[in-house]
Amino acid sequence: MYVVLPLAGIGAGLVGSVAGLASLISYPMLLAIGLPPVTANVTNSVSLVFASAGSVVGSRPELDGQAARLRWLALAAVAGGAAGSALLLLAPAETFEFVVPWLIAAASLAILLPRQAPDAERHPRQGWLLAGGVAVVGVYGGYFGAAAGIVLLALFLAMTPDSFARGSAAKNVLLGAANLVAACAFALFGPVHWLAVLPLGAGLFIGGRLGPAVIRRSPPAALRGVIAVLGLGLAAHLGWQAYR
Repeated sequence: MYVVLPLAGIGAGLVGSVAGLASLISYPMLLAIGLPPVTANVTNSVSLVFASAGSVVGSRPELDGQAARLRWLALAAVAGGAAGSALLLLAPAETFEFVVPWLIAAASLAILLPRQAPDAERHPRQGWLLAGGVAVVGVYGGYFGAAAGIVLLALFLAMTPDSFARGSAAKNVLLGAANLVAACAFALFGPVHWLAVLPLGAGLFIGGRLGPAVIRRSPPAALRGVIAVLGLGLAAHLGWQAYR
């Protein structure tokens, strides 16, 4: 079963870079090879660092001029990721399963809303709200992780005037920062299955690297629609599992 992990990683990395839904492919695949849920969750979180790295490498044009903003937002993402990983090690992710579907559904619908956001860099209050939102998403990403990219992308599109491509690139950087701190915590204290991390991570890096090229060549409106449909589908699936 391990031989399919690189291919699954490529698909997950591509979907994650474009739509923020890498775990929709990678997490079930880890369950399919026989890992228990908590082990699969932390192994997935560690592996996703490679997807973020690939996406950042591929997004260098879109990241031009964003360094100053991303430095301080990364601090919020790291703080949130650390808190989320600590929560996961102290309490099972199942305690959050009834809230997650609603959160993903709301973020998926928010991606379709018209954009009239002020520039957070020129409005201090908006900047603090953005940082707070990034920290909260970091907690969610470190704790549960499913569709954290969609939530973060929706936040950027709602609170900044950035294009879809620039918002997606920023999302990949900040999600990578949150995943990295969570991965470090899991590497030290969590049940990481390293034999799965290596092949899955290699595929995730390749898929993540390809994602920005897909975004540049696709109509933003179409991408928003696809992401919203996928996100709502995931929300419905997780809701059915939680409330059945």
